[in-house]
Amino acid sequence: DLNPVAVLINKAMIEIPPRFAGEPPVNPETREGKGSTDAVWKGTAGLAEDVRYYGKWMRDEAEKRIGHLYPKIEVTAKMARERPDLKQYVGRKLTVIAWLWARTVNSPSPAFRGFDVPLTSTFMLSTKKGKEVYVDPVVEKGSYRFMVKAGTPPVAAQQGTKLARGSNFRCLVSGAIMDPDYIRSEGQAGRMSAKLMAIVAEGDGGRVYLSPTPDHEEALRKANPSWKPETAMPDDRRWFSPPPYGMTTWADLFTDRQLVALTTFSDLVTEGRERIHNDAVAAGMSVEGKPLRDGGAGAMAYAEAVGCFLAFAVDKGANYWSSICAWHTSAEKLVSTFSRQAIPMVWDFTEANPFSDSSGNLQLGIEQAAKMLQRLGIGTVGSSMQADATSLTAISSKVVSTDPPYYDNIGYADLSDFFYVWLRRSLRSVFPDLFATLAVPKSEELVASPYRHGGREKAEAFFLDGMTQAMQRLAEQAHLGFPVTIYYAFKQSEKKHGEGMASSGWETFLNAVIRAGFGISGTWPVRTEYTGNLKGSVNALASSIVLVCRQRVADASIATRREFIDALKAELPKALRQMQQGNIAPVDLAQAAIGPGMAVFTRYSQVLDAAGETLLVREALSLINQTLDEVLTEQEGDFDADTRWALAWFEQSGFADGEYGTAETLSKAKNTSVSRMVDAGIVHSGTGSVRLLRPHELSDAWDPEQATVWESVHQLVRILDEGEVTAAEVVAKLGGDAEAARELAYRLYHICDQKKRPQEALGYNALVLSWPEIARLAQQSIPPIQASMDLPG
Repeated sequence: DLNPVAVLINKAMIEIPPRFAGEPPVNPETREGKGSTDAVWKGTAGLAEDVRYYGKWMRDEAEKRIGHLYPKIEVTAKMARERPDLKQYVGRKLTVIAWLWARTVNSPSPAFRGFDVPLTSTFMLSTKKGKEVYVDPVVEKGSYRFMVKAGTPPVAAQQGTKLARGSNFRCLVSGAIMDPDYIRSEGQAGRMSAKLMAIVAEGDGGRVYLSPTPDHEEALRKANPSWKPETAMPDDRRWFSPPPYGMTTWADLFTDRQLVALTTFSDLVTEGRERIHNDAVAAGMSVEGKPLRDGGAGAMAYAEAVGCFLAFAVDKGANYWSSICAWHTSAEKLVSTFSRQAIPMVWDFTEANPFSDSSGNLQLGIEQAAKMLQRLGIGTVGSSMQADATSLTAISSKVVSTDPPYYDNIGYADLSDFFYVWLRRSLRSVFPDLFATLAVPKSEELVASPYRHGGREKAEAFFLDGMTQAMQRLAEQAHLGFPVTIYYAFKQSEKKHGEGMASSGWETFLNAVIRAGFGISGTWPVRTEYTGNLKGSVNALASSIVLVCRQRVADASIATRREFIDALKAELPKALRQMQQGNIAPVDLAQAAIGPGMAVFTRYSQVLDAAGETLLVREALSLINQTLDEVLTEQEGDFDADTRWALAWFEQSGFADGEYGTAETLSKAKNTSVSRMVDAGIVHSGTGSVRLLRPHELSDAWDPEQATVWESVHQLVRILDEGEVTAAEVVAKLGGDAEAARELAYRLYHICDQKKRPQEALGYNALVLSWPEIARLAQQSIPPIQASMDLPG
């Protein structure tokens, strides 16, 4: 891997911890018996203890130096007169959790030229029912100020100054519309600033929201960073939204106060190494001068190892200390910079307090590093190096498992610079080879980036050639007794092709695998991805699809297109059934189907079409996706007549209204009727129109033992919000019909994915993901005799 951040992460997991396994902590507090009383320091428990100790020292030392930039806020009697809910806090100084800012530009109105107006996506601070808090922009004589209020907010508070479509805003003082071009021109001219909207403080068992005060806004103005990461951000709008608005360097993503904090913490990592080294020598550790990078295991290397994990904690902090962080109004917490693998433009941003005890504080990163060390399985010392996969020679006769770049899905190297600039400041002297360049190396990175290679076609050719070379290197050097396993968590960006759908990312990657001489002998969907964001985006995969590859046999036969299709139809349904029984998430099913499908395709030396031409990977993918559609459609035969009608109607209209006549005609074809489905409680029929009821519209008074499969699924989607225990009670009553409900959830997700209905798909994906736990709880609720007869799931 040429990415130094990735290499360093590997070192921190497989190379550094085993070298110090079994070592006791060196910090004086533990040595004097004031800290942990563990008699035996197993694994990396000692290293973890020192990360905690010196992390706390680093935090306390930073607070002495820059704590004045993060003042507490005193609740005054005047504040309580305006906000009776603050009475309990009068006279108290509260620790600030976060400062909420609105970016500003000059008003476009000639009457207010030179007057800064806010760009806000919302004025809401807390949307919790009964505990709503919002910002009220008070406009007075052509000026304005922000006041925080509690209670039922006006409709305008939910919208802020941002209009419904695009990056259009309304000027708060003049009402004039500010379009994206105007805002970009303001940013590029250096006229984009920020105004404090609200302060969030730590209260008694919850958040306290306060109006901005002059002294807190002034605290930011006092910050004077001694260093800034002036490296330019890439102007690639797929992953980076800030550059068009004049935020062109990494430094531009941070406020001056955040820059001061990050440089202070980074420098304290360096200072801390000297302190740790002295303590390690005092604790009796070897004084050998061999550094960590050369395999050292003495006091110097130990100090560098602890410093490495402290640097990770600071880097974790950077994710929470940028002006790209937002405020989550329902969860009442900070949203980090990388809520997804891109850097968007955030208009009303959140500045966290690293010295608080809440969201975004430094201690969170320190504790995460320590916990990781404690839970890490310690084996032999591994080795991680920076090398080009297309020319690597160090893997000869090794078992290979790799996770290659996903075509153009993520700009790894470009995005890594956000973290690299801070790691480099902390660890350049520890790993000079890794941090020799000002930014992460990019020119040889195997990502199909059009901006880097002069267009999409050239970028695709670069990716295909490079990936082919890398795969050939693996095929030549990997251990012959074991398969090569390749992780690929890439969502198909589908496009119509022939009879089905295809994907450029998968097509190009698979072409490289096949050109390298590999055949695919199996697929393992492995749950590797964080699924917390699935409720926000059904495009996020829950699993990596692991392709099991072996060298293709030399005497592989030639097949016709018809023979290939027949083999697909014979083998793919069984593989899909196994995946569904294994509870693969619906969001992953289309990707997972590629494995068994390509296993059929790659068992042949060639697949020829009717004209004798070689069938392309693109066409094979299209046929695999077509077969997947057919398999899921065939499962409809397990459903009752009402469910088959509802499924056909849903594919056509979703939950929208449709014509009664069309619905009635379709119902006859499915051997049911509209009136019957109205009586069943799944359809609403109005004057000349028909629509399916959404989950929240279904009746609470329903009988699972008499319900259609359609109603069972949608009742489960509704009930799942109440928890898996409640859903399990329903599944237990469904008995043998439970499996049909799960099959329908897969089918409905697939329809939503194809029809681009992400919000409708969320419930079906969540239901399948929760199914193992629901089925387990359902089993526990069934009497033993009945359970032996009809186990759900």
